[in-house]
Amino acid sequence: MTSVVNPLQVSRFLRAYDDLAARKGIKLSIGFDFHEYASITRALPTKGPTYPNFRPDRSPIKLGEGYWTIGVDENSEVALVAAARLYDLSHSNFAEHLQSLKAFYADPAKHAHPQDRCICTAPSAKKITGKVAYHGDFWLRRDFRGQGIPKIMAAISRGVSFAMWAPDFVCGLAGRWTLDKGVLAQYGHTHHEPGGAVLQLVEENIVDEDLLVWLTGGELRSLVYRATEGTLL
Repeated sequence: MTSVVNPLQVSRFLRAYDDLAARKGIKLSIGFDFHEYASITRALPTKGPTYPNFRPDRSPIKLGEGYWTIGVDENSEVALVAAARLYDLSHSNFAEHLQSLKAFYADPAKHAHPQDRCICTAPSAKKITGKVAYHGDFWLRRDFRGQGIPKIMAAISRGVSFAMWAPDFVCGLAGRWTLDKGVLAQYGHTHHEPGGAVLQLVEENIVDEDLLVWLTGGELRSLVYRATEGTLL
């Protein structure tokens, strides 16, 4: 997707949702050092394993090709984390990227366990190509749940990804329970499809069966610019 990002519109979009987070008692900040991110997430006792695609010991992220968000409460204690990275799939697609395990490991031959596997049957995953922003690893502390914060964070992540990359697609993987419990609707994903990933990463202690969620670059642009015209997500 070739486009010019309007920095004023994006800044207004991000400011609106940053203010919403502040009203909920959360101060947001963004980082780019994934060694620091791995250290932060390891210290969160109720958070599940951080996927290797956000751990530099398994999948290094070049500066400018990834970022993470942290939210702290009034006591400066971590209330939420999330991460995003850019995949160059100009000669591939998201289904292939998942099934080859390259979505998780920079070098699957070196880092993947012999029993690691990822099966992607979602038809649309093969159509997700080009510059792909992958959003994942979201964790929210229990006492902040039920307050609409996933919606706020989805907007923040979309605004930052749009500003940094103007991607062709934004995508992620979400557990089936997020659909059944209405959590997925809070994220405002334009599309979702079963068969995103049946995943087993042995050494990471990760076993998942996820939906594919995504929106196109054009839909992302519309969401950001529409909000600056007075209609928040």
